[in-house]
Amino acid sequence: MHPFNYQNPKSVAEAAAALAKGGDVKLLAGGQSLIAAMKLRLSAPTDPIDLGGIGELTGIRADGAGLTIGAMTRHAEVAGSKEVQAKIPALASLAGSIGDRMVRNMGTIGGSLAHNDPVADYPAAVLGLNATVNTNKRRIAADDFFKGMFETALQPGEIIVSVSFPVPRRAAYAKFKNPASRYAIVGVMAAATAGGVRVAVTGAASCVFRVAAMEKALSGNWSPDALAGISVPVGELNSDMHASAEYRAHLVVVMARRAVEAAK
Repeated sequence: MHPFNYQNPKSVAEAAAALAKGGDVKLLAGGQSLIAAMKLRLSAPTDPIDLGGIGELTGIRADGAGLTIGAMTRHAEVAGSKEVQAKIPALASLAGSIGDRMVRNMGTIGGSLAHNDPVADYPAAVLGLNATVNTNKRRIAADDFFKGMFETALQPGEIIVSVSFPVPRRAAYAKFKNPASRYAIVGVMAAATAGGVRVAVTGAASCVFRVAAMEKALSGNWSPDALAGISVPVGELNSDMHASAEYRAHLVVVMARRAVEAAK
């Protein structure tokens, strides 16, 4: 690694003040992506700001008709939470499928969303469940948050503080995972929410996306058979050593059918 000035704020206000000083600063959440990038010298922040000591960024609480999860809450905490398991079992299941035990015990929901890796699981949960990303400055709707590969609506100085999930009528997540990394080659969250049916896909393209044709079909008939004949255009899908674009397009339909079948 290169030399750096480690910052260890104890509040969101302190972290925001450190960010405001400018320079090559980076927020450090679970560190599952940033630390690896720093070791490989792909990222060289002069001032990494560790959010791990900020207690107000952790925890899971019932919030009206939904759940609010602190940005620094670990994947393992979400997966093991009795509250999440009871109110949104699809979210607990998704969190439990992320990476391996070490990743789940270090990685955080806020870090995952801010990084917006195209093969990450949480973007599908946020978009599919119509969640709201809460920052130290504003609330950002799921449909407005994800902008592209590793790109979000976050502005300079913004810090994710929590994510609010409304409880869906039914939902499930199905993932075809890379056997080594457990990243999603294709993952699909299908949910019937208060605002309508939502189908969010991760892993297949450069950024998480919704499938309008599937949502329309499932609105009239919540059944795997309702997805018959629906396909996803191949042109914008990823093609790499793990799966061709054509295979990913096929997997989107397969995983969507499995999610619909499993949704409760």
